Parts: sequence; structure tokens; C-alpha cells
Amino acid sequence: MSQVIPREGSVLNYRLIGFTFPVDAGANHYQIEIARGNYNSSDSFKNNIILSPVSKSNKTVIEVPDFGKNYTWRIVYSGRHKTKSQSALYHFSIATNGRVDTTKMRINILHPAEAHRDDYVFVEGSGTIYDMNGNPVWCLPDSYGPADKAQDIKFTSQGTITFMIDQTGYEINYDGKLLWQTPLQDGVSGDTGSDYYHHEFTRLSNGHYMVLGTQFVWYKRNTVKDSGYYNVTTDITKHTKYNGGFGMKNRGRFGVIVEFDEKGNVVWSWKTLDYLQASDCVNYWPKDTSLRYEPHENAFYFDEKNHAVYLCYRQLSRIIKIDYPSGKVVGAYGEIFTPGSSVTGNALFCNQHSIRRSQDGYLYLFNNNICSGMGSLPSIVMMKEPADAGSGLPATPVVPERVWEYKCTADGPADDKYVGGGFPSGGVGIELADRSMFICMATDYPKLLIVNRDKEILWSALPEKYDVNDKRWRGIKKTYRANIISRTDLEQLIWNAAKK
Repeated sequence: MSQVIPREGSVLNYRLIGFTFPVDAGANHYQIEIARGNYNSSDSFKNNIILSPVSKSNKTVIEVPDFGKNYTWRIVYSGRHKTKSQSALYHFSIATNGRVDTTKMRINILHPAEAHRDDYVFVEGSGTIYDMNGNPVWCLPDSYGPADKAQDIKFTSQGTITFMIDQTGYEINYDGKLLWQTPLQDGVSGDTGSDYYHHEFTRLSNGHYMVLGTQFVWYKRNTVKDSGYYNVTTDITKHTKYNGGFGMKNRGRFGVIVEFDEKGNVVWSWKTLDYLQASDCVNYWPKDTSLRYEPHENAFYFDEKNHAVYLCYRQLSRIIKIDYPSGKVVGAYGEIFTPGSSVTGNALFCNQHSIRRSQDGYLYLFNNNICSGMGSLPSIVMMKEPADAGSGLPATPVVPERVWEYKCTADGPADDKYVGGGFPSGGVGIELADRSMFICMATDYPKLLIVNRDKEILWSALPEKYDVNDKRWRGIKKTYRANIISRTDLEQLIWNAAKK
């Protein structure tokens, strides 16, 4: 006999609910009656019914109206000969918080959905899933830390959700139950005190997890040009309490890509410092000091089919391709550095965030376009990966051929403080099944949009928070990225949680 879900007395963090109940051999359809409120008598219940959908199956997804309410429900079984019976009354409630209160936070629909009206978006900065009309349907529990700080929220092929809060990666189910989290120590990162995970956390198809970590390294920053920038020491004991007087004082942050198995064991890792010391960047003299302590790895993409990891360096305006599992750098795309130069980017991208591979085999990224000035708008750049990834690696990166670009626009009023300030951080592009592109512009103007390959807007919205001082809506400045999921995949999340 099937279990009754939602479970009696459960407190949910969502309005889109999977209802499951026992099969009745004499019934050919089921009516699910739902009342707003908490009732224990049939008379009071039936006078407050607000929903009564009919299902041919004992499993169905129903959306109830409100967060922060109690609900009572029952099943009415209808047989082939018009006989009816009904179940007992069941009860559940839905929690609430300011992040699902649309008088405080919302996504303002700028262009109504067309082809993608049945999709849902997960907005970082609010930790909330919205439908394409801007209605919140799910919120991340605060039990993992401030949910408005959640980053890199993803929907996995295993029917779960991954995200990061305060340097920890989590995997949960639709009910918010913890399934896995990054270990406190990984044995790879070195002199960390505690491991520092950031930017990218991904569940792989084989059940493993891959995350960006940090290697803290002591190094000397030379005071003359045309000499090695990264002079690393392995003897940190005399430098940990540096108070002035000798040069080895810089505790630099360098990236580590770490792969864990389901038990938290490290099964593969790759350190970026090894690449930097052997590359053209080792003699780079950044007059704007943008490399004073880190080249800033901010994204990776694991092409599992072709056994390659693509790593995104923001400060270097560069993407590198790493053969997996050998760890050999087999491609480098972006600017060629020379001593005495500064970060200027190239014709394709500058200070980019996110890197992915399209269904057609092209690389694409979110180009923050900082080198064109703080007032410049970002774009999505799609590139053809060169057959010759760069001879003489790791010293000679190449510039790929651009095959498609969408230049983002700002739609807010001219006096809005968050328009025109540039896009120095965040942003993502995600190719959808129909080859259209979902985009989050991030930073202080985190507009969301879907555009097709003809660059037509299919949907757009702006995540906003109400400014009680100015009495107006403003873009949610904590938004770093966003994600999107189809109704079919969202239902997989719902039913996967019901299996627990």
C-alpha cells in the first residue's frame, strides 16, 4: 500500500507538492480535496475546500496557493459504478519567510514567457524557485546558513539540488534534506586551516562531486619587472607570523579542482599553481596589482564525454583545457601575456564568468566585458575551439573563432543606481534543449532572460528587493548566478524526495 504524502503534520518549504496515496481497487479516478486551514471534522473541512483536482493516478503534483498557511486534505475515491468513498483527513503546513513574500522580494516580469512558460528559475540572492510568471513555489531552508548567500545552485541529473553557502558545498533533496556536503578537510589544499571551497560545485554523472578549492601558498612578490612573479616557498613556518622585515609575506590563494567520491574521499585533483609557474603568466607584471594574491579561478566545466575540464581564470581573462585524468594542460584560450603588460582582455572576452560546452560542441561563456569600461554591458560569447589548441603549451594561448554572440541590454530607468555600474562579477549562460540561451546578468543588475539563436527575447525578468528607505524596487545585488529547470525535471525532484 502506498504511503500518504505529504506526511501527516509535515512542514513543507514549497507550494508545488507531490501528493501520493493508497490505490483503491474499485476506483477509476481520485479527487483530491484541499482546504486552507486545520480541520478535524468533515463538515468544517468541506465548507472550506479551495481545490479539488481529479487524477487518474494515485500520484499527482498540485500547486496550493500560499506560503505560511495550514492545509487539510483528503482523497475521494470514485468507482466505475459511481460509488464513492473517502479517506481520513490529513494535515500539513507550509513555512514562510521574507524571501517568498512578494511585497519584499520578487522577480519583475519584463517580457512574458513564450516557448518556456512551463519552466522554473532558481534565483541566487533569494534562494527561491519561481515560475515564469514570477510566483515563488519553493524556497531553500535557512538551516544551511543565510539562504540569500547561496551560490552556484544547480539541479542534478540524479534529481537533487546542489549549492554553496559560506565555502561549503551541499546536496539536498526537494524537501531540503541534507544528502551530502563537502568534507571539512580534503588533504589537498595545503596550508588552509580549513578548506575553502568556492564558486563551482557539481555533481557528476557517476555520482562523484567536483568542486573548486583553494591552495594557500606563501610566495614572494618581486619588486622588479621581468622576473618571476610567483616565487613560492614550501617552508611556511618562519612566515606564518610575519610582522615585517623580510619578503616572504604573501599568503596567496591559488585554485585546486578536487573530485570526491560519495564517501568524501579525494579521487582526483589538479592544482592551478603548477600551470601558472610554467606558463607565460609567471613573468607577468600587473601594474594594476590585480594579481597581487590570486589569479581568481571562478568556474569550471567538466566535459565528461570528452574527458576534459575547462577552467576559467577571471584575472587572466583566460580559459584553459585540462585533459582528464592525466591533468595535462592541452589548450589555453585568451590573452598572451608579456612582461610589463596589464590585463586588457581580448576581442572575445574579459574578466569572464562561467564556461560551458554547447550541444554543437562550441565553448561559450559569460563575458563580463570589464576591459571596455565600467559602463559596458556583458555578453554571451560562443566560440569554436581550435583544432590546434595552442602549440608550445603552456606558453602560447590562442584566440578562438567567435561563432555567435548575444549582447545584453539594460532596461531599467536611467536614474536607477544599479544600471550603468558595470558587471565585474557573476553571470552565467545556460544552453537549453531547444538551443536557446538562459542568461543571468548578475552583479547589481541581475536581469534574467531567455533568447533564441536569432537573438529574439523569449522571456525576461529582473529579481528585485523593495528598498524601504527609497520606497522603490531595486535589483537584488547579492545575485551571482541563476539556474533554470523544466517542469518535467522539477517533477523528478519532487518524486525523488518522496522515495525517502
